[in-house]
Amino acid sequence: MINRVVLVGRLTKDPDLKYTSSGAAVGTFGLAVNRQFTNANGDREADFINCVIWRKSAENFANFTKKGSLVGIDGRLQTRNYENQQGQRVYVTEVVVDNFSLLESKASGNSNANHTQTGSNQTQSKPADPFDSKGQAIDISDDDLPF
Repeated sequence: MINRVVLVGRLTKDPDLKYTSSGAAVGTFGLAVNRQFTNANGDREADFINCVIWRKSAENFANFTKKGSLVGIDGRLQTRNYENQQGQRVYVTEVVVDNFSLLESKASGNSNANHTQTGSNQTQSKPADPFDSKGQAIDISDDDLPF
C-alpha cells in the first residue's frame, strides 16, 4: 500500500511544541496550501492541513519556523479518533511529517535556504560549490584529469 503526502505551504501559526509523559517531543501545526485554480470570483483558495511532527525533528521544526514560514513537508496521512471530555467521539485526519524542508531563509523571508530536516534528525545545508572559482582560473594539471 502507498500512503505518501508531499505539501508546500505556509504555517498558519507558530508550531505548538509539547512533550509526552515519556519525554518525546511532538509538534503540531497548520499548513495553508494554495489550490492550483481560482474560484468563480477569481480568488485563489487554500486548504488548511493539520500536521504533526515527532522527536528531534519536532524540536528543530519549532526552532526554525514561525507563522508564515514557507515549508515543504513529506509524510503520510493518518486518521485517529478519541473520546473528548463531553463523551463525544472526535475524528482527526492529519499528516504525520517524516521530512521537512525550509524554503525561505530566516534573513530575507523569501529566498531559498536549502535547509532540510529528515527523519534521521540531521539538518543539512547545501555545500559550497567546489568549482565556483569566482571568475579566476583553476589550476589543474593534465595528471589530475581521470581521462
